[in-house]
Amino acid sequence: MPLILLALGITAAVVAWGYLVYLAIDLGTSARNGDSTAWWLLAMATIGAIACLFVAMMLGMRLVGRIRAGAPAASEPPRPPGGRRAAR
Repeated sequence: MPLILLALGITAAVVAWGYLVYLAIDLGTSARNGDSTAWWLLAMATIGAIACLFVAMMLGMRLVGRIRAGAPAASEPPRPPGGRRAAR
């Protein structure tokens, strides 16, 4: 269940990021046409898009970590007690 919640969180963050990028493009067009309030909204949409992408990356790293934790470990020989010099 936690993996599904992480996947849904990543999906929601990426969808929000995409919408904010689309909104920023539209607001950029309005700002270039002379709408002064569009500049402030453009800045807020840009900061929001950056935050959404950051959250998606953080959740993605948690998802990868949980998947790796459940995977079987590589078969390394056990280390001798006492370190390298004790094995002689």
